[in-house]
Parts: sequence; C-alpha cells; structure tokens
Amino acid sequence: MGWFGGCAPGARPVAPVGARLLWSDPPVWTVGSWPDRLLKTVRGDGALIAVFGSCSASVDDLARALTVEDLSAVGGAWAGSYTVIRTGRDGTVEVIADAAHACPVYTAQFPGGTVWGASSRALAGLVGGGVDAGWLAPYLADKRAALPGRTAWEGVAPVPAGHRLVLRPGGEVSVSSWWSPPRRTYAGAVPLVRRVLLEGVRARVEGVASSSDLAGMDSTTVAVIAARYGPVLGMTAHPAGVTEGGDMTYARALEVPGLTRSPFPLQPCHLPFSEAGDPLPVTDEPAPSSASWAMFSAQLRAVSRAGAVCHLTGDGGDNAFLYSPTHLVDLVRRGRLVRLAGDAQAWARLRKTSPWPLVGAALRCDTARLARPWLARPSWLTAPVVAPAPLEVGAPVEVGADAALIAGIRGAARLAAADCQLAAALGVELHNPFFDGALLDAVVSVPSWERFSVRRYKPLLVDAVGDLLPEFHRRRVTKGVFAEDFHRGVRVNFGRVLPLSEGRLAAMGLVDPGPLRATIRGVVLGVKTVWPPLLAALGAEMWLEAIEAAPSVAWSPVVEGVR
Repeated sequence: MGWFGGCAPGARPVAPVGARLLWSDPPVWTVGSWPDRLLKTVRGDGALIAVFGSCSASVDDLARALTVEDLSAVGGAWAGSYTVIRTGRDGTVEVIADAAHACPVYTAQFPGGTVWGASSRALAGLVGGGVDAGWLAPYLADKRAALPGRTAWEGVAPVPAGHRLVLRPGGEVSVSSWWSPPRRTYAGAVPLVRRVLLEGVRARVEGVASSSDLAGMDSTTVAVIAARYGPVLGMTAHPAGVTEGGDMTYARALEVPGLTRSPFPLQPCHLPFSEAGDPLPVTDEPAPSSASWAMFSAQLRAVSRAGAVCHLTGDGGDNAFLYSPTHLVDLVRRGRLVRLAGDAQAWARLRKTSPWPLVGAALRCDTARLARPWLARPSWLTAPVVAPAPLEVGAPVEVGADAALIAGIRGAARLAAADCQLAAALGVELHNPFFDGALLDAVVSVPSWERFSVRRYKPLLVDAVGDLLPEFHRRRVTKGVFAEDFHRGVRVNFGRVLPLSEGRLAAMGLVDPGPLRATIRGVVLGVKTVWPPLLAALGAEMWLEAIEAAPSVAWSPVVEGVR
C-alpha cells in the first residue's frame, strides 16, 4: 500500500520503516511505489512543493505554486484527486486536503510532537491506537457518516475534506477551510464539468496501460474518455453463460478507437462472501468491496495480467449526477410551492408512490429522508450512536440539497479510498474520476432545482460529455442490479457468513448477534433486505479479522535525508 506523510517542524523526526525521504527538515516521506505521474515535486529557494495523486498540474504549474501566498486557491483548482504539500523556507508545512475526501489525510500526536499522513492505520502504529469502537458504532448505522474529529483508529484525527492543515515551527497546528461551494449557472457549469472530467482522466492514463469497467453510463463514459489518451481495456462483468442483455448489450455495441472490449464471466466462485485466492488486505477502514472481494480481486488480477497499470471505475457517477429530490427543501425555503408540487408529483409517479411523504419531508427540511428514505437504525445495533454533524467542519451549515450532495459525495469518496487500498495491495492503481474535487466544485455550483430532472437521465453529465458517446449509449437510462448476487452469495456461503454475526463486533458490544443472525437467515429464505447496513456489519467484521492477521506499521527515527 503506497502512502505518504511527514512530521511537524520541531517534532522528533520519525518515519515508517522502509519509507523514502523526499525532504528532511521537517521530514516528508513516501511508502511504497510512487511513479512520476502520481508524485510531482519541485524544489527551489529552500522550499518544496509536492503533489501526491492523479493531478492535471504540470511541473511549471507547481513551480508557480511554490511561492504563491494562497496555495489552496491555486492547488485546489487542478483536475484530479490529489493532496498538495508545501514546505516553506522557515519550515512551515501546508497540507491541502482535497474537497471531495477522495484522498484522506490524518494527524496524530505522539510524545515527540505531531505527525501527519495519508494512512490512519499507519499513524495508529506510531501512537499505539487500536480500533475506535466509538467510530464504528455510527459507521454501522450509516457507513457514509463520519463522526467529526474521529477515525477508525484511536488517537488519529482526520483533516476534514476541503481544509488546509498548517504546521508551524514552535508546535502550532491549525486546520482551516479553504473550499466552499461556488455558484454558477447551468450553462457555465457544463463546460467546466467536461474539462475537469477529461483532464482528470487524462492525468491518470496518459502514457500508461489502462483498463476500465465497462458497464453503465458512468463507467462507459470514463472508458471512452480514457481511450482518447491511449489504449484501454474495457472489462464487462456478466454471469457465465449469459452473453446478451444488460451491460453486455451495451458493451458489444460500443465501437471506440483505442478501446478493446473484454468480457469477465462471473463464476460461482465469484459470488459475494466466497473465499478468495488472495486474503482480504487490511485497510484504514472497512472497504465497500470486502463482501465481493472474491470477484473484485479476480477482476484486478485479470486486468493486471493483461498489462494494465491503472484501472478506472464509474463509482461516484450516481453520487454526482443522479439526484434524489432533496432540492424540494430548497424550493420550500424559496417559497416556490408550485414547482415543489409539480416535482413531488413527477417523482412520485416515477417511483409509483404517493407524493405526500415527499412534501412532508420537504416542509420539515428533512433532506436525509428525501435522500435515503430506507435508512433506519438496524435492529442488531446495540451501541449508542452519537449523531454526526450533517457535514464536516467548515462545510455549509444550512440544510439543503447542496449540503446533502456534498455529504453524500464525501462519504462515498472516503469509502472508495479503502477500495483503492485493496487494489493497491494487488499492485493495481484504482481510480474513481467522479470523486475528483474539481468535479464536485463544478456540479454543486449549479442550483439544485436545475440539476434535478425526472425527464432526463443524468442531464448534467450528458450535456457535458454526452457527445463523446454513441447515441445508443447516451440514451441509456438503466443499469445493472446485483442484489440477487448477494442473496445467492449468502445462501451459497451461509456457513462462512453466519459466524460473522457473533464475532468481534459482538464481543465489542456493538451488535446483538440474535437479530443479526435472524437477518442473515432471512436473506437465505429470500426475504427482501436493506443491504447497506447488513453489508456494513459483515464488512466491518471481515475488516477486524484482517486487522488481527496483519502486523501494525513499524516506525523508526529519521537518520538522514535530502533537503
């Protein structure tokens, strides 16, 4: 797993065992492999600037940013998902965390001072922190929710998304917001969405062998964009023996220069909860793909054998472009009751339900109910849950569609970072361009009622880049559904799944095994299941098991380095 970090100026210089120093005063180091396109550095006049991750900035852009007064105003506007670090001549360290939370950054206090880094588990190895049960409880209730100031590890704190961490000589540490949602017209945002998507993908794939999921509109869009910058292997998962219909129909119809299509037949051994050939790697927090690790790891192995260095997904496309009717709250607050009634009725007809619950939630300003009406406290969760703030520190305090959009993207992007760690353990870079901070900036700038539509599928995405897709794909309004795969996976692997209900989470007093066992048995019998909380509990149990099997990260003093 590749990550990076450093020490505050004046702190006792330490680094993870095996780290490579980029800078020694104060130390900035990397762990694992960092190719040049994912680590850009410029030094000059006793200062250093480094960008970790996929970023559209050139070396000349970095050189100009080396001396600007407001680093976030420049470094936060580039396309891609990345973290910017600048060390000044006086030793002051600035860390600019991305707006979307796709590249989490953390801090920890140890007897020698403050350290910061991109892996919460690694920092926990320095401070001796174990798993934080207080963080796990709200995670089990809603895995997207982030408990302010806490991580999955005791003694390790997050730098909130869209914030600047500054560590000064003398021990002063401050965190302040650098990003807030801008305002643009729909017409003004469309070309920006196009630019940041194209440049974000280009920054990832140009000059390297790449692969991409090739399934719904989101992954197809990413694959087509990637093919503009080099050869791409497009992989479509499908049930073995079923080669027509669904995603396969659209994949077969896609003829794009530079794109090679490759089917990935799913065998019974790929079902969720099946035993995988590779053990589940340990990650900073439970990874969304833990339950489907047998399939996910097999797909990653397949693209790696085909020569791909990085693999692109369409994850985040729904978060950014497929909206629940949270904008109804904004309409209420602006007194636009006729539009409220019309949109509520249109949404209700689409969902074959009554509009009155939508209107009631809008009048109560209950964006959470509008966004995810199925979300409820699971019956097996026994621990008290501290209600998390609706947004991270510094984000908009008003309750509305923008706040819900930002929170949803940040929560999903944070989870996706754990999947990137899974892939990295197999030597594959996993990239999710729809979680780029510049894309969030562009999307949320559009008034919520102009983003929303029941008549057009993902209108902002289609208007921005739809011309890059064939008309057949541009007009697609369906996507694959895999709930049945999870039902089958639990039935086939019942002997492996049921013991997860009475393991470490139960020992920590976080879940009641009885109701959790009953839910699992209900899945086997075909009972309709709300999957997110169940997968959160089972995935967390698998994560705890992986932690026990992996050694903690070892640290050592910094002896010498470069300046």
